[in-house]
Amino acid sequence: MKMSYHYTFLLLIIVSISTSLNGICRADPTDGFTLLPLTNDNIKLQKPYNEPLDDRYSFDDGVRYAYVPKGTSGVTIMQIHGARQGATTLQLRIYNGDLKYYKFDVIEKNLYDKWFRVNVIHNVDEGELTVYINGKKKYVKNDQGPGDLYFKCGVYAAPAGSSKYMESRWKGIKIYKK
Repeated sequence: MKMSYHYTFLLLIIVSISTSLNGICRADPTDGFTLLPLTNDNIKLQKPYNEPLDDRYSFDDGVRYAYVPKGTSGVTIMQIHGARQGATTLQLRIYNGDLKYYKFDVIEKNLYDKWFRVNVIHNVDEGELTVYINGKKKYVKNDQGPGDLYFKCGVYAAPAGSSKYMESRWKGIKIYKK
């Protein structure tokens, strides 16, 4: 799934993935932001050239499907595509249940089989990325420089050795600006 916005301001992406919130979220990273409409006009569904879209994507009752099951490893579940250096500004990947910045820094551990909330703030003017898990700031990193930036979520085989079966479930996707 691809949403293209050519803004040079702070972008907030909210995505829900597998883990119960159970009141864990104390701070609201959306404070001070304006909700942008998310419609079929600003969503582009992508697929492998050899797979029919109906075999790998569905949209039912507000849930857009794409789930990384327990045991799946080495897959990107969310990214900000475009950058001066490299193809992406951010990739969030699952390795053995842990969420990582690309294949490097661990952002959160043990996320298999749980709904959890991911907030990503990309401050383009400052060149900074901030990742929140369940409303708690977990990671801050400089971005890869300006580019034709857009948000993607789903499942993407990242490095060699990614599992052959991949699925992720997303709901409540929202995009905010400031």
